[in-house]
Amino acid sequence: MYSLNVPVPGRVARLASDLFPYLASFDRVRDRQTLVCKRFEESEFDRLRERLRQTLVGQPAFEARVTGIDFFEQPPRGSAPVVYLEVESSGLIELHRRLVDEFGPIDGLEGDDYVPHVTLARGGTLADARVVAGKEIEPVEWTVSQVDLYDSSFRESVASISLPA
Repeated sequence: MYSLNVPVPGRVARLASDLFPYLASFDRVRDRQTLVCKRFEESEFDRLRERLRQTLVGQPAFEARVTGIDFFEQPPRGSAPVVYLEVESSGLIELHRRLVDEFGPIDGLEGDDYVPHVTLARGGTLADARVVAGKEIEPVEWTVSQVDLYDSSFRESVASISLPA
């Protein structure tokens, strides 16, 4: 499966690292921070990449901001709860909608259900999730000037698309 991800700055990775002591009790702590914009069920890489390039023509760079910590008590997939960094970005929401219009939504995760976030950990207790979500953080702001096509089977980015300023 492929996804279109927004690269997060090193400051977000450092923030996640600083939070590790509060995440250690969870079943799985993410070692890589990602911000998924859109998932794809299409399996043909070359075709998907070209459709994305065409769809993203004229897509400008946009601002994004990590603003706090929250959790999904009952995520649509995988173990619960999921603790994450909240991301605010009207540009990201607009891009997500544009991609959903072109490629269709993944039920339960996208369209009106889309919540921009950076997953920190999953599979702990609700009490632990509430403790982490109660932590204050300094907001992290950045300009998104590139998106990456990510291949989950190889766990790596396989293409990047620049967004003009």
